[in-house]
Amino acid sequence: MNVRVKRLVLPLGGALAVTSVIGATLTTPAQAAPDLKSMPLATSGTAEAIASYWTPSRLKSAKTYTSESTVSAKLRSSASRASADGKSGSVAPIGEGGKSAGRSKNLNLPITVGKVFFLDDKGQERWCSGSSVQSKYRNLVATAAHCVYDTDTNKPYSNFVFIPGYYKGKARWGIYVGAKVNTHYDFDVYEDYDYDYAFVNVYNGIKQTGVKEVTVSEYEAAKSFKYTEDKEISQKEYEAGIDRYGEKGPFWKKSADPEVSTIGKPADAEKYLEEYVKDGRGGVKLTAVEVSEETYKKAPTGLDNNARFERFSDDKGKVGISQEQYQQLLKDKGDGKFLGKLEATKDVNGNEIAWYKTQYFVKKWVKTTTKELYFHTRFFVVLLADAGRLGDNVGGQGFAWNQKTGKKVFTFGYPTLGHLDGDKPYSGHTMKWCYGKTGAAPAVPQYKAEEHQAIKCAFTPGASGGPFLLQYKSSKRTGYLNGVVSLTLDSDKNGRYDRVTTPYFNGETYNIYKYAANLWTGKLPA
Repeated sequence: MNVRVKRLVLPLGGALAVTSVIGATLTTPAQAAPDLKSMPLATSGTAEAIASYWTPSRLKSAKTYTSESTVSAKLRSSASRASADGKSGSVAPIGEGGKSAGRSKNLNLPITVGKVFFLDDKGQERWCSGSSVQSKYRNLVATAAHCVYDTDTNKPYSNFVFIPGYYKGKARWGIYVGAKVNTHYDFDVYEDYDYDYAFVNVYNGIKQTGVKEVTVSEYEAAKSFKYTEDKEISQKEYEAGIDRYGEKGPFWKKSADPEVSTIGKPADAEKYLEEYVKDGRGGVKLTAVEVSEETYKKAPTGLDNNARFERFSDDKGKVGISQEQYQQLLKDKGDGKFLGKLEATKDVNGNEIAWYKTQYFVKKWVKTTTKELYFHTRFFVVLLADAGRLGDNVGGQGFAWNQKTGKKVFTFGYPTLGHLDGDKPYSGHTMKWCYGKTGAAPAVPQYKAEEHQAIKCAFTPGASGGPFLLQYKSSKRTGYLNGVVSLTLDSDKNGRYDRVTTPYFNGETYNIYKYAANLWTGKLPA
C-alpha cells in the first residue's frame, strides 16, 4: 500500500463530566504476545543527539503526516464488524503526580497528550499525535502505527520523539526519545488498519536548556547535538583572528576560484613566509584552495608541515551539520560545487540521525590578483538535562479493551489541515478535542479497515494517533485509552470531514499493550 493516512480530533465548546470508574491491575506477561511485532527505534547512546535535534524551530516547521489521497466512504449501519473476543477489562490510569487539576467550567486538557515527531523515508520532519499510557516503568506512549512504522520501507521512522503537552514549539515536560515500538503483526505484514495502533517505549525525558558557543576541543568532546556555522568575514577580521588563534584556529580563508592558476613555491618562501601570507611578495602570495580528499592526501608536507590544513583532515575536521545543509551539500557535490566528504550516522534501523561534512584544503602560491574569501567557524552545542520518567512527570492514561460500543468518549489531538472544501479552522500548534458516542465506521477497503469504530467529529487531518478516552475526568485529566485516531473521513461526501475512526481495542490489543507496559528502557548514559 503506497497510500498513507493521518488521524485527527476536533474541539467542541463546553465540558462534560463523567464520573463512573473502571479498574484493574497490570500483570507481567509470561511471554510476548503471538501477534506482536517489536522493533528497536534508537539506542540509549543516540538518545541525546536525537532529542537535541528537535529544536523549537524544527518542531514548529515540521509538517503533519498526511495521506496521499483523501478518504471518502459511505456510512452504513452495518459497516463495522467490530466485536469483543473475550471478557472486557481495564487498567487504571495514573494521574499528574496524584494531583487534581481542580474544578473548572472549561474542559481541562490532558497533559499526557502531545505530539510525536519523526523523519519520514525522505528525511522530512513530520508529526502526529500521541498519549502517555500507564505502564510499570512509566515509559509508554500510544499512537497510530502508521505514525511510527513505514510499510513502504518495512522499517520504523527515524528520530522518533514524544512531547507531552506540546504547545507552539515548547516542550515544557521534556522530549522523550523512542526506544522500541510494539505493533500488531498484521499491520506490519498486511498493512491492515484494523491494527493501526502502536505502543512505544521511551527513554527518560530530555530537556533542552539552551545553546552554547564552545571551543573546538569542547565541541569535539560534546555528546549532544552540535553544529557549526561558517560566517564570511572581512580580511581585517581574519588577520586579527589569525594573530590571536594561529592558523589552526577557527579563522581560515580560501581562493574564490578553485581553478585559479597556481605558481610553484618561491625559493625564498620560508624566509619571507609572513610577508607572503599577509601581503604577497614578488607578485605571489600564500593562500588556501579547497580540493578533493584524493588531492589533499597527495599534497606535500614541507614548509613546516603547512602545505595542507591538518585541521580539516579526517580525524580532526569532521563537523556536524543540519540535515538541510547535508541535503544541499549533496546537491552541490553532484554539481561539482562541493569537494569535501559527507557522512551520515544511522540508528539501529538504518535511518539517518546525524550528518557531517569534512572539507580539504591545501596551501598554494598564487598570483596576488587572485580574490580570496575569509571565514570564521563557530562551534555550538545544545545544552541538555535529564527530565525523568514520562509517567512521573505527566501521568498516564488507563487502558480498556473489549468494551461495548456506543459509549461516549473524548478524543484529543492537533488537527491542522483544511477540509476538502478548503476551509482551514485549525493551526496544528494547539491541542483540540472532540466528544461523542462511538458507532459503526464506514469500511475503507484501501486500508483494509473493516472493524473500526468512529465518532462524529469535524477534525481535519493532523491528529493521527490521538487517544480515544473513556470516562475522562476533567479534574484528574485522565481516563481510559480505548482507541487511537486512525482515519479521518468525509462520510457524506460534502467536502467536510465529519468522522474520525479508531481500531477496536480487543484482547489482542491488550496483549500487545501488556507486553509493552512491562518493558524497561534502561538508563541514559551519564
